[in-house]
Amino acid sequence: MTDEPDTPAYRPRPCPECARMSLRAYDPFCSARCKDIDLNRWLSGRYRIAVRDDEEPAEDNEPSPPKH
Repeated sequence: MTDEPDTPAYRPRPCPECARMSLRAYDPFCSARCKDIDLNRWLSGRYRIAVRDDEEPAEDNEPSPPKH
């Protein structure tokens, strides 16, 4: 019996950066280099979550002060 918590089985899959097979230590990437390339894209703003122009901007969910 092992002391490790129950975790799902690791299944290698192609790295999203270079298509080599991923390694558990860097999952879903194959290396620290590919992982860092992806992180740099997020931090530099190249990856963005698409939104529709017709959506209303988010409003604060704070209650309004009572009116007297």
